[in-house]
Amino acid sequence: MANRYRTLWAVVASIATLATAAVTPAQASAVAPVSLTFAAAEDVFVSQAEPAKSFATATWVSVCGTACGSATAGQRVALTRFKVTGIPQDAEDVKVTLDVVSARTTDTTVSVRPVTGAWTEAATTWNTRPALSAPVIGSHTGFTTGQTAKLDVSSAVKADGTYAFALTGTDATTTVLMSSRESGNRGPKLTVTYTEGTGGTGGEQTDGPLPFTLAGTTALRSSAKKVFAHYFTPFPISLDNQAPAGDYYARNYLKPDGESGKHAAYGGLLRDRPLGRDPIAGDYALADLKTEVRQAIAAGLDGFTVDILSVTSAQWTRVQNLIKAAEAVDAGFKIVLMPDMNGLASTDSAAFATAMAKLAASKSVYRLADNRLVVAPFKAEARTAAWWSDWMKTMETQHGIKVALVPTFVDFTRYRDAFAPISYGFSNWGNRNPAANAGLTANIDRAHGLGKIWMQPVSVQDERPNQGVFDEAGNTENLRATWKGAIDGKAEWVQLTTWNDYSENTQFAPSRNAGWTYLDINAYYLTCYKLGCPKITNDTAYLTHRIQPVAADPAYAQTKLMKLRAGSTAARDTVEVLTMLTAAGKVSVTIGGTTQTYDAPAGVSAKTFPLKAGAASATVTRSSAVVAKVVSPHAITATPQVQDLHYRAASSER
Repeated sequence: MANRYRTLWAVVASIATLATAAVTPAQASAVAPVSLTFAAAEDVFVSQAEPAKSFATATWVSVCGTACGSATAGQRVALTRFKVTGIPQDAEDVKVTLDVVSARTTDTTVSVRPVTGAWTEAATTWNTRPALSAPVIGSHTGFTTGQTAKLDVSSAVKADGTYAFALTGTDATTTVLMSSRESGNRGPKLTVTYTEGTGGTGGEQTDGPLPFTLAGTTALRSSAKKVFAHYFTPFPISLDNQAPAGDYYARNYLKPDGESGKHAAYGGLLRDRPLGRDPIAGDYALADLKTEVRQAIAAGLDGFTVDILSVTSAQWTRVQNLIKAAEAVDAGFKIVLMPDMNGLASTDSAAFATAMAKLAASKSVYRLADNRLVVAPFKAEARTAAWWSDWMKTMETQHGIKVALVPTFVDFTRYRDAFAPISYGFSNWGNRNPAANAGLTANIDRAHGLGKIWMQPVSVQDERPNQGVFDEAGNTENLRATWKGAIDGKAEWVQLTTWNDYSENTQFAPSRNAGWTYLDINAYYLTCYKLGCPKITNDTAYLTHRIQPVAADPAYAQTKLMKLRAGSTAARDTVEVLTMLTAAGKVSVTIGGTTQTYDAPAGVSAKTFPLKAGAASATVTRSSAVVAKVVSPHAITATPQVQDLHYRAASSER
């Protein structure tokens, strides 16, 4: 099994030091928020004590729990509906409040929930009211005569449309609101505030040059199957807001002598990096996280599983900012809490519970339909099942939060039975080579046999210079094998491992070495998993290869070289052409000046060729016309500067 024991503290310590020395850019002028206000189109309240009576013409509405007004069955519920228009598609930081004016002073609590059932102001009574099955999305406690109370309904209002809400109470005391539209300007209002979008300055994919038409976000999210990507906080888009040619990645992580030579033994900490950008003004760290959220949404993902290394450091701040970024861009993009039990080894249970509860307050943090908070700890077996059971009780008794535990094991087979009684589902960190991923359905079947959901790891590759080990991914073979396991085994969830762990070279995120290619290929299999395989409508060719033979000696005097992980697929030196074609075509592949041809079928197919020094390209023709051509921007050499076993990737459509 591929173990994820990183040299964590070296990486985290470097970032922590950097955080105190980072360049602070000049603040940009704040983008002025836009505010829209909508009066209620309809509103009414219904009374359990008078179940057949209509209160449609009342100039006030009442809300109270059971037994109000001295009646045993005296509940009152208010309904209101709004028609929202004018929210642009690229709106960001969308905040929506339901504003109601109180007719009396009370210390009561009123909650709001969306209403999807049919109702009209004129015809609705207690007997004909719509069912209220949706969860509470906002509450307000304490009302003052003549004052406006605001209930946050941002999670329910995403764009233009018609929205209805119910106001309910739990207290016996009646809360009377002047918020009936019959009262004039004091009726209920919906206030929408947002900022204009940036127009895609972060390099995010919108429609995307894919070989098929990617379904819209709503259609993808309607699937019960979920796809998350593991976000590793030490490697955001930028660490110091400098131009990519001379930023912290370039100066210290990609060069062997970076960070005062601490990575010299293995030729530098990293071999790849996020796509660079020019310096930006304002809160660049938050802006970059918003960009990554947009990138993930554009690639069809449901959210991030965020690696929580600490509850006090700069990494903790980055976790909180990632959640804030998701809230601002799209609260429907979910953040799964994944405490890293390596990094949190010394954190006590109470502090850990308090930290998780703080994050859980966000509407962007993932919960099940029954409102249980999903917590998916990495290396859960670092604490016993009894410890986790006690921690879950603390979460419920001290913080009022029920937890759905989905442990991500390093050793699933050894610990699954002990954790089964307390777990909603299971996952494992998994492997990064085709040989180890040949029988993935066995683990999924075992989880299902225990009545648990399974989150299948899907991966591209794994090369770790600082740990001196690599897996043979076989170009895109490992990626395709792990997706096959998830689909064939009917896994409920998928975790892409990882979005951005550049120290282990497992990243899917848009990067210097691969651009968007791995996300583009992934989008096809993601669609197969969620909705069924889509029709190929655009001829596309992908090229993957290393820039050196595996056995090549680097020019730099490295004292620590990566060796093949025990049990891995045998190392190989190949260039792969992966085609997704509307019809059969002829493919010409040129590597190091030598050209070979083959016939590729319609649909998806892959073929490999020997790696040779020089340039690599592939051209697809049909009836003598070129329908796709890909040229790798990465030259292949027999004498690399440092050992670099990370597979490069290129697409004919980018």
